[in-house]
Amino acid sequence: MKRPTIADVARRAGVSKGAVSYALNGQPGVSETTRQRILAIAAEIGFSPSSAARALSGATAEAVGLALCRPARILGIEPFFMELISGVEAELSARSYALTLQVVADQDAEIAVYRRWWGERRVDGVLVCDLRTDDRRIPALEQLQLPAVVIGGPGGTGDLASVWSDDAAALTEAVEYLVALGHRRIARVGGLPDLRHTEIRTDAFGTVCQRLGLVDAVTVWSDYTGEEGGRATRRLLSSAQRPTAVIYDNDVMAIAGLSVAQEMGLTVPGDLSIVAWDDSPLCRLVHPPLTALGRDIPAYGAHAARQLLAVIGGQAATRVQDETPHLTPRGSTAPPRER
Repeated sequence: MKRPTIADVARRAGVSKGAVSYALNGQPGVSETTRQRILAIAAEIGFSPSSAARALSGATAEAVGLALCRPARILGIEPFFMELISGVEAELSARSYALTLQVVADQDAEIAVYRRWWGERRVDGVLVCDLRTDDRRIPALEQLQLPAVVIGGPGGTGDLASVWSDDAAALTEAVEYLVALGHRRIARVGGLPDLRHTEIRTDAFGTVCQRLGLVDAVTVWSDYTGEEGGRATRRLLSSAQRPTAVIYDNDVMAIAGLSVAQEMGLTVPGDLSIVAWDDSPLCRLVHPPLTALGRDIPAYGAHAARQLLAVIGGQAATRVQDETPHLTPRGSTAPPRER
């Protein structure tokens, strides 16, 4: 797991290590053209002068990084990430490791953070969330040789280690349960469509609905917020072929959907059944309590942290399947009324 060094910069720039030192420290001795070329190469491979002392000492950072491409306001209300981070922290603190958390605007900013963290010896490895289709972070991390564990999959993780759960099986269980209750018009309010787990759930929803002959099944997209989840619900419930059951990709949107249904004069579960992903305490506090697909999210985070520490310690990258989310029926689902 080689970190970038001043020698790497010198070799790529075709100059001596002394010339690199002059350029990075703003000293005379190199032309301005050469200086700019050296600075560009250093930035590209994630090397900075402030990392030199740590590089020479060979010391580890005793820290793990987690960069999240989500608005901070959403992170503050979404139980999934709070529970995930609690599990990561519990595992890391037991090993005297710290968690370095940073919110970023987009993938380019996230990759830049990885380069800086690794080049400056700020972290010994990173956890990667929200795996995307054709995710540019994966080859960037492979190029950096930065120890990493992807929380997500299967597939799309390159040569990196990963921890994943079978969302397709869980989604199939939820649809089969609703059909067993008698529902034929089932809708889904999905998350961001470019996320890998959203794609997996969408494919599974289409497959099980086709197998069961649910011709009116539909997926609409949202962004995991209550506002957008509520808007999506309002559109669905205002349509001519109003669904009798809706599956939401997280608990926040499901609670917003419950509120919209009640606002429109519909009863839950009499007129509409609701199923939520991520069985957080919120699902049990509303009335009626929400039927939910859940798993031990803190344990999921702890398993990812444990695997990352193993990779940092020199073990080979592996792909680990974690617990499959299971369905817990509660008061928000029942057989549909005849219309």
